[in-house]
Amino acid sequence: MKAEELQRVGEVIEASTTEFTAQCYELYQLPPLGSLVKTRDSELELYGVVYQATTTSLEPGRRPIARGKDEASEEAIYSSSPQLEKLLRSEFSALVVGHKAGDKIYHYLPPRPAHIHSFVHLCPPQEVKNFSHCFGFLNILLNTNLPLPQDELIAACLRQMSRVHEDSNAFLVAAGKQLAVLLSGDFNQLRAILERIRQ
Repeated sequence: MKAEELQRVGEVIEASTTEFTAQCYELYQLPPLGSLVKTRDSELELYGVVYQATTTSLEPGRRPIARGKDEASEEAIYSSSPQLEKLLRSEFSALVVGHKAGDKIYHYLPPRPAHIHSFVHLCPPQEVKNFSHCFGFLNILLNTNLPLPQDELIAACLRQMSRVHEDSNAFLVAAGKQLAVLLSGDFNQLRAILERIRQ
């Protein structure tokens, strides 16, 4: 797939070996929780799972104020105050879960972080399918500290990935079996994830 055919969702503004944060070009145009996105360093494509999204003021420490008391709708707030879109920003963070070198996908961390100002794209369905043909990335999701419960992120990721598979139920069953192996000592967490991927 050509780069111009990919859906660009943001640009890297902060990066480490384990994650990256991207700012969206358009306010509120955030990829869904659990989406597979990709960016680059100079030679590798880096894959990440979106685990957090925020919309905040551009000025640190300055919170937006309520403006809709006399407005009929939320859209009217932005119409009467068009400068708001220039004062706010939408960002998302992604946990790095693998990388691609040449035609080969690796389900472990890359040797280097993404470059600042690298474009971030939403992975197209075929690429999500290729990435999720094995479940090595689940180990990374299970062994990281994030500002949301692991159960929620893993379930959201698997629900997103299941949508690109012809037999989504078979994909989720296979993922559940792999989770059962990884979480053999934590039945409560396994049950919590399995309940969420069925919904």
